[in-house]
Amino acid sequence: MTQHDPRAVFQETFDRLNSDPGVILFTALRWLPGSSVLRRVFTSHPAEYPLGAEKSVEISEGWLDTVIAKQEPFLAPDAAALAEVFSDSALIQSLGCGAVINIPVTTNGAVVGVLAMLDAEGTYTRRSLDAASGAVSADAEKLAAAFISSDHTTPTGKDPVLP
Repeated sequence: MTQHDPRAVFQETFDRLNSDPGVILFTALRWLPGSSVLRRVFTSHPAEYPLGAEKSVEISEGWLDTVIAKQEPFLAPDAAALAEVFSDSALIQSLGCGAVINIPVTTNGAVVGVLAMLDAEGTYTRRSLDAASGAVSADAEKLAAAFISSDHTTPTGKDPVLP
């Protein structure tokens, strides 16, 4: 496996997803299973969602079951569905977002990270989920390596919110 700069890999993925299915807010979150924490390793909005911020997983149990346990993508197509899962839905909506797609990135059968893409309410559909999943699948090995190598390049901190 070739070593890639994690920021460059996440930026390339963000650029690809920005063209289809479209993204207003994008973050890459490193899953740390030993402590059940997600750590932000890339963000399109560093002021609102700073790099290195960690969140103990207090997200809905359904999200954890879908994205982490079953390793399946998650879609919340509107603000109501988003609010059921994320405690920071007001901040998300203030950025013009009301829909989210989360895609787990795995290696050796384990989740190493989650990509979060958010756009305007009603923008994401099943087709959007399929497009995002396909784009992530095409770069899965490179993304997994970027998540793993981000352990050594990202500062840590606490953050009360997490998209």
